[in-house]
Amino acid sequence: MSWSFETDADFQAQLDWIDEFVRTKVEPLQFVLGSPYDVKNPANIKLVRPLQDEVKRRGLWACHLGPELGGQGYGQVKLGLMNEILGRAAFAPIVFGCQAPDSGNAEILAHYGTAEQKERWLKPLLNGEIVSCFSMTEPQGGADPLIFTTTAVRDGDEWVINGEKWFSSNVRFADFFIVMAVSNPEASPYQRQSMVIVPADTPGIEIIRNVGFGAEHVPTHAYIRYTNVRVPADHLLGGEGQAFVVAQTRLGGGRIHHAMRTIGHAKALFDMTCERVISRETKGRNLSQLQMVQEKIADSWIELEQFRLLVLRTAWLIDKHHDYKLVRKDIAAVKAAMPKLLHDIAARALHLHGSIGVSSEMPFAKGVIDSFFLGLADGPTEVHKVTVAREVLGAYQPTTDLFPSYHLPRRREHAQALYGDALEDLQATL
Repeated sequence: MSWSFETDADFQAQLDWIDEFVRTKVEPLQFVLGSPYDVKNPANIKLVRPLQDEVKRRGLWACHLGPELGGQGYGQVKLGLMNEILGRAAFAPIVFGCQAPDSGNAEILAHYGTAEQKERWLKPLLNGEIVSCFSMTEPQGGADPLIFTTTAVRDGDEWVINGEKWFSSNVRFADFFIVMAVSNPEASPYQRQSMVIVPADTPGIEIIRNVGFGAEHVPTHAYIRYTNVRVPADHLLGGEGQAFVVAQTRLGGGRIHHAMRTIGHAKALFDMTCERVISRETKGRNLSQLQMVQEKIADSWIELEQFRLLVLRTAWLIDKHHDYKLVRKDIAAVKAAMPKLLHDIAARALHLHGSIGVSSEMPFAKGVIDSFFLGLADGPTEVHKVTVAREVLGAYQPTTDLFPSYHLPRRREHAQALYGDALEDLQATL
């Protein structure tokens, strides 16, 4: 039996190094640079590349990938402990080579890409030289792929793509997009669509506008139109009609990694709140001495610890089973709990800071907006709650009797049949 809440000494030493490195060298980047994804910007190159090299020398680059792709092949528990540190800083994922959506796109290319595609796209992506885009959601249908209208039509040895996509990540910086499009509208619902690699310089791509959210410094999501965009037939990832299968390669791991980083984000906001309440006085008393303030601190700490344990247990289950399908309920639960956790901790932090808390001089309003983003990214919270409920209820059996199996009179009758004779024998001896 193996069951422990301790980290082995060697890996703890790595975590201690990561913690110090992120605090002292990575966190300051967000105050002097624009987007972490602007990897070809001379300022980003000058400041970020040396830090990436330091991470590589330490053997901590792209740890979610196997050694054959230049990573460490860490399991989800180790990744969880790392990512809850990286979640504190906007530039930390890209400094450590594990930023979304590139981490998921790299997994897709590793699984389904040709040797030429891996050389052209995967290699520079893993080296941090380029970034990519996952172009899936649509303006008329959001994240429901069953009503997508963007098409990929085979024309000789090419695919021709037409349609519009909404909130496509990092279009303005990406060297290539992975586009989900309807390739066979007559097929069954989950076999109509395919995944296609589209180089960013392909004619027919139009960025209608770049869309930001919250306090984002540089808008990084695009409303994009594809008009007769032609790519070679071998740019298909997986088989025709296999988009849903391909997508699952990235979504299971992506959801748990989002949760891991959210722990770090929420913990950073909580730490700020604790410093605030022990430093501030009102009406002659320290804020930390006021019971309603104490309640908020207690609620935030309890919720953060509960969520952290749920995430790490889910990570442990993934490592145990090596099959996301067997941990589907747990991943969905993590995804459903994540937005509320960040929202509540960010909102309490904002409130306890007073007027400065709502200002642009503090990160709390961004934290609140980010919580709503987390409630939509990789599927809305409601969808994941439905998954949890279905998985949970699937383990139960209905009763065909008039009264429930737990009806108290029935249970008393059963108990009497089980122990009645023994009690009567005991009574006869008294």
